[in-house]
Amino acid sequence: MGDTTVTTQEGREAAVPQAVAAASGRALLGRLRAPRAPRLWFEILLIAVSYWTYSLIRNAVPEQRGQALRNADFVWRLEHQLGLAVEQSVNHAVNSVTWLIVGMNYYYATLHFVVTLGVLVWLYRSHPGRYGAARLVLFATTGVALVGYYLYPLAPPRLMTGTRFIDTVMVHQTWGSMASGDLKHVSNQYAAMPSMHIGWSLWCGLTIFALARVPWVRVLGLVYPAATLVVIVATANHFWLDAVGGLLCLAFGYAVAWIWYGTLPYALPRRVAVRRAREQAPADQAPPDEAAGDDPAAAARQLP
Repeated sequence: MGDTTVTTQEGREAAVPQAVAAASGRALLGRLRAPRAPRLWFEILLIAVSYWTYSLIRNAVPEQRGQALRNADFVWRLEHQLGLAVEQSVNHAVNSVTWLIVGMNYYYATLHFVVTLGVLVWLYRSHPGRYGAARLVLFATTGVALVGYYLYPLAPPRLMTGTRFIDTVMVHQTWGSMASGDLKHVSNQYAAMPSMHIGWSLWCGLTIFALARVPWVRVLGLVYPAATLVVIVATANHFWLDAVGGLLCLAFGYAVAWIWYGTLPYALPRRVAVRRAREQAPADQAPPDEAAGDDPAAAARQLP
C-alpha cells in the first residue's frame, strides 16, 4: 500500500496565519497603489520640499569645469559627425532678431516653472484620480536627472571655449538664466545634461494632450515642448542631445509610474471614489451608493 499523507491540526493552524499575513500584505500593497484624492496642504509641502531638495542637490554637485568642458567638446564633435550640429547657426540667427531672442530669454527663465506648476494645479483640481501618478512621473524624471548631473557634468554651449556661441542673456542684459550674470554664483553652471526644460515641458505637453478636451488646447500641449527645444538651443543653454537626455529621463519616469500603478497615469479614473463610507460599512453589507445604484426603489429603501 502507498504511504498516506496526514495533515495534522498543528499544520493547518500554522498555515492559516501565513495565508492571512500574505493576504494582508497584498491588501496593504493594493491600498498603497490605489489612486487617492490629493490633499492640498500635503501637495504644497511636498512640492516645496522636493524642489528645495532638487535645487540643493543639483547645486551641490561638484562643478567640474575641466571635465564639463571636455564633455561639451565631445558632444559638439559627435553632433558634427552626425551632421546635426545646428545649435550655433540657430543661436546666431535668432540672436539677430532682438525682440525674438529677448522673448526667448524670458521664456527660458519663467515658463519652465509657471507652466509646470499650472499643469499640476490643473491636475489637482480637474483630475484628482490621476494626479498622484502624474506627479510620480514628474518626480521620478527629476530624480534620475540628478544622477545625470553628477555622473556627466556638461558645460552649456555658451560657456564653451574656442567657439562662437553667444550668451544671449549677457549680450541683451536680460534676466533669463540662473547660470548667467549675478545668478551664476548660486547655480551649478555645468548641469546641462539632461535638460529638465525638455523633461518637464514634454511631461506638461503629453499631459495636456492626453487629458484636455478642447482641440486647440491639446495642440498647444504638443507645441509647448517643441517651442522649448527651439528656445534652449537658440539661447545656447543646451545642445539638442541634452534634450534627448531629458526625453530618456521622462521615459524612466513613466516606467516607474507604470510599474507602481500598472498603467499610465492618464488611463486611471479621473476622480477617486470616497472610501470612508466604503471602509466603515460591514463586510456583508454593500455601501449605500453601491447597494442603491440607479434604482429609485432601492434608494428609497436606504432612507431612514
